[in-house]
Amino acid sequence: MTKLAVTETIRICKDRNILKQYLSSKEVEVITIMMSLFDDEQIMRTYAKDIEKETERKTAEQMIRKGKMTLEEIADCVFSLSFDELKELEAEVMQLA
Repeated sequence: MTKLAVTETIRICKDRNILKQYLSSKEVEVITIMMSLFDDEQIMRTYAKDIEKETERKTAEQMIRKGKMTLEEIADCVFSLSFDELKELEAEVMQLA
């Protein structure tokens, strides 16, 4: 969420007389807190995506090692890795074998 969205939300609340007095006197603090909360939320979403991608990378690596599926078939099962990433992973696995 952008600062513009936060300030617009506060404006709407004031217009509707929702916490109007509080928001009028503490607007800067409210903006700071809301921006911090949304930043933290974004960090957590990014962290969760990174964990998911690492898990799928390990799964794809195991599938490549077993050699029972083509990269196209693995790509159908592992959504967070591109086909090019799978090819790079396959090259790494083959080097280590």
